[in-house]
Amino acid sequence: MAINPDGKEAITHFKVLKRFDEVTLIELKLETGRTHQIRVHMDYIGYPIVNDPVYGKRKLIDNSGQCLHAKELGFLHPSSGEYMQFDSELPLKFINIMKHFE
Repeated sequence: MAINPDGKEAITHFKVLKRFDEVTLIELKLETGRTHQIRVHMDYIGYPIVNDPVYGKRKLIDNSGQCLHAKELGFLHPSSGEYMQFDSELPLKFINIMKHFE
């Protein structure tokens, strides 16, 4: 996956939540849902996802996976058309990796 002017449209909005010395905690809102969209867009603007072995350009912290977390997810149910929304707390592994940068 890559940024390509002839490719399908993909729109990602982002907001800086907290800046650390080496990394930045951001909030993302997607208008589209392309494969690897977040990872590709963040790498493209020079902010690759921490611990991403494919698109990240920095040394991996550990093997717990990329630091992406869907804190909130909402969608229209395909059968009922009802809007559904789900929230979740940050996983412990994510919190531990953030502590690495404080």
